[in-house]
This record gives sequence, C-alpha cells and structure tokens, in this order.
Amino acid sequence: MIDIDDSVLKDIKSGFNLPPKPELLTQLQQTLKDPEPDLNDIANLISTDVATSAAVLKVINSPSYGLARTITDIRQAVMFLGLNSIATLVTGFLLKQAFDQKSCCIKLERFWDTATEIADVATLIGKKIKSKVPTENLHMLGLFHDAGIPALAVKYNNYVKVLGAANRDYDKNLVQHEEETYKTNHAVIGFFLASSWHLPKSTCQLILRHHDAEYFTEKHTDEEHMTLATLKMAENLVHTQKRFIADPDWPFIKDKVLNALQLDEDDYQDIKEDVEDYFQEKFG
Repeated sequence: MIDIDDSVLKDIKSGFNLPPKPELLTQLQQTLKDPEPDLNDIANLISTDVATSAAVLKVINSPSYGLARTITDIRQAVMFLGLNSIATLVTGFLLKQAFDQKSCCIKLERFWDTATEIADVATLIGKKIKSKVPTENLHMLGLFHDAGIPALAVKYNNYVKVLGAANRDYDKNLVQHEEETYKTNHAVIGFFLASSWHLPKSTCQLILRHHDAEYFTEKHTDEEHMTLATLKMAENLVHTQKRFIADPDWPFIKDKVLNALQLDEDDYQDIKEDVEDYFQEKFG
C-alpha cells in the first residue's frame, strides 16, 4: 500500500492542478469523525450549500433509488440514506464541480455522465448479487475511479488526442497510451486526488490499481477483490452498452472478475440484461 505525505501531495497538486478539497467536504468529514455524529448537524451543514443540497435531493429522488415517495429536504435524505451514503453523494457532487470546463480539453459533461452510469451500474450489481460491500463504497469508486482523466485534460491541451487514440486502439488500454505520452497515467493522478480529498485509503488504492489485472492474483481481502471486480464489470457493461464492444481490459480479467464475484456466465448475462433495462429506462 502506498502512503503519501503532504509534501508529495502538494507537489502533485501544483503539477497537475488538482482541485483542493472543498471546505464543505472538510467540515463534513470532520463532523463524521465524531463518535456519535448528529444527523441534524450533518443536514444543517449540507443545507448551507444550496447547489449541493439540490444535487443530493435530485439523486435520491432519481429512478436509481426507486423510492415510493419523494424526499423533500436534506434531513429526510440524511435519515433515509445514512451518514456514509450521504457523504458519498456530497463528495461525488463536489468532485463534479471541482473541474472547470473552460480549462479542460475534454467535454466534462460527457465524462461525468459516463462516470455516473458506471457508479449506478456498480451499485446495481452490488444489490443484484447481495454483495457484502456497502453500496456507497461501490458508488464512490465508480464515480471517482477515473477522476485523474479531467486532471490530465486540464494539464495537457493534447490529452483529447491521447484519449481518442486509446478509444481507437484495442491493443493498448488508456493507461498505456498515457504512460507513453506523459510518463504517468490517470490511475496514479486519481490516486493522489482521492488521497488529497481524504477518501478512504482502500478506495484510493483501488483507484490506483483499477487497470492492473495482477491485483486479482494478489492477497487482498474478499471485500477488496469484490469491490474492484464490481467496478470492472460495471465498466465493461457500460462500455458495451455505449460502444457495442467490450472494454479493452475485459478479455484479460473476465474470468477473474466472475470468480471474485462467484458468478457464472448465466449470472453475468442476467446482470447484463438488467443493465440494458437501466439504460432503456434512462434514455427511453
């Protein structure tokens, strides 16, 4: 496991314009460290930011949650979701707001749409297989795993060309293209961003390793293997749905992923149908 200190983080941040952790997130994380966090304090804190509050309510009332009634205020949302899930929602929204489209050479709206779809599908998979992994962990990893991409797109004006080349080349994945061009990659940059925002260390490690097939052959906890396996399946299912071809990583890890999730091919096809239903419901 890689440990980093503040001096390394500062160097990475200055080199890649990594957005600083928002004050709201700092306050929220501090409040959640209390032995018995007060739900009202959490709700009041989130309510101080109108945009964040609106985003939380929009997400919780979306079809993904399938609630029988509409949640109308943040206190209700906090009580319904619980502290960990609400923290994940707030973190995700603040992350999306952290990068400025004007200084970025890729279309951020499209990028975050795909990240949200992967996060939603990862959550869907977790619920479908009754995973022991908390759904908020799956959602956070799905949303955050590629956060190094906008950081690279802010740093390098030609990054959109590298991204395009990777999309056309199925012999090499995006990480390999990035390494050849920049001597670093979005998984490494995403790791530093997640660490500087003080996300859970296990999440940071999975962001760092999410293109590394060797992870599945190493000794990690069942929960860690399942979390990464869920992400990789979600990535592939979203990629297949949108581009009609498997994700470049998938042929090399499919058996390892299914094994980690204790699924067979029939189970996989069943989940694939559920994902098709999700996209059908989303886009009509």
